[in-house]
Amino acid sequence: MDEILERASEKMDKTVVNLSGEFATIRTGRASATMLDRIMVDYYGTPTPINQIAGIKTQDAQLLLVEPWDKQIVNDVVKAIQASDLGITPASDGSVIRLPFPPPTEERRRELVKQCRQIAEDAKVAVRNERRDANTRLDRLIKEEDASKDDVKRAQDQVQKITDSHIEQIDEVLQSKEAEVMEV
Repeated sequence: MDEILERASEKMDKTVVNLSGEFATIRTGRASATMLDRIMVDYYGTPTPINQIAGIKTQDAQLLLVEPWDKQIVNDVVKAIQASDLGITPASDGSVIRLPFPPPTEERRRELVKQCRQIAEDAKVAVRNERRDANTRLDRLIKEEDASKDDVKRAQDQVQKITDSHIEQIDEVLQSKEAEVMEV
């Protein structure tokens, strides 16, 4: 039973960490290097993340500088950024790419909050699914007569406490991100 509880808790922890990673890629009007993490560049026939082929610097809150180490791929990096869903027009001088991040409008910030809420809800569903799986494994212990009903009931109560704790963490991360997005 301890193994089932531990495994459920670990998977729920991973869900919360994954949620934080998802939120890091959402554009808030502030320039952040993590926004480029998912953008892949065709580097000599191999899709490669930008952060592995270029230095990324935050010049100020509204501007990112991308400096590819191989100057021959500057145009490939520009094309990859334009093809991404960032909605930013990169400016290149042949060696450095500038990415200006204008502050989002009020309407756009509200859309981003909705997107954040949907991502958080998906994370909650994943946590609840893990709770269901853990409870199913615990129920199997009764059928296989490896544990008593009282022990399984206590373990299921513990699974519920773990679930509630992770749902609270998700809500806290969401509130923090909402505040960041709505900040002008």
